[in-house]
Amino acid sequence: MSTIESSTETQAPKTGSVDLRLEVVILPVSDAERAKQFYASLGWREDADFVLADDFRILQFTPPGSEASIIFGTGVTSAVPGSAGDLLLAVDDIEAARAALIERGVDVSDVFHGVAFSADGRGREPGPDPERQSYGSFATFRDPDGNEWLLQEVTQRLPGRVDAPDVAELAGLLRETALHHGDFEKIAPAHDWWDWYAPYLSARQHGSTPEQATAAADLYMKEAHGVVVSR
Repeated sequence: MSTIESSTETQAPKTGSVDLRLEVVILPVSDAERAKQFYASLGWREDADFVLADDFRILQFTPPGSEASIIFGTGVTSAVPGSAGDLLLAVDDIEAARAALIERGVDVSDVFHGVAFSADGRGREPGPDPERQSYGSFATFRDPDGNEWLLQEVTQRLPGRVDAPDVAELAGLLRETALHHGDFEKIAPAHDWWDWYAPYLSARQHGSTPEQATAAADLYMKEAHGVVVSR
């Protein structure tokens, strides 16, 4: 092989070096305002509502605890309204999640196990997974257009499904937590610092602002440990 040939040889790209994070799923709806009212009624966070023209409106909502969001609106997609299906929502407790949705007025299916992704429903058995295995229990509900959501109970992730935390990012979050806890500690009765850290960190990791996380931690200390402060 000549020197020229060697220098121009194409190298195979390395795989797994670029993050590809699923950010948004587009939902086809027939009535943007009706869809907005539905997803707001679920307690999902409204991130955006932009009316850019008479025939172009974009709305974005995010389910609680989710890093991915949904977008719908007017003129957003040419897909048939209601044609999205098996949009999966992972939940810690299928029965509790189902009950919470029913309380909000949502028509939710009974819990089932077996084959979840089935075009005609075959292979679905009534009731939760007999051994309550992670990934094994499901329920479904639809939005007003018929877009179907699938609840899946996930109590333990499969190996390799949980990324290692970014150490620098975690260190920064811990420093932030310590600073905010310092303000709390100055005015609070004696308590264990980790009891305040936990709800603050959890809230921040689920999208809350520092102010919201502080309020959540204060409330937890009040309700769970009787530690009350006046800010």
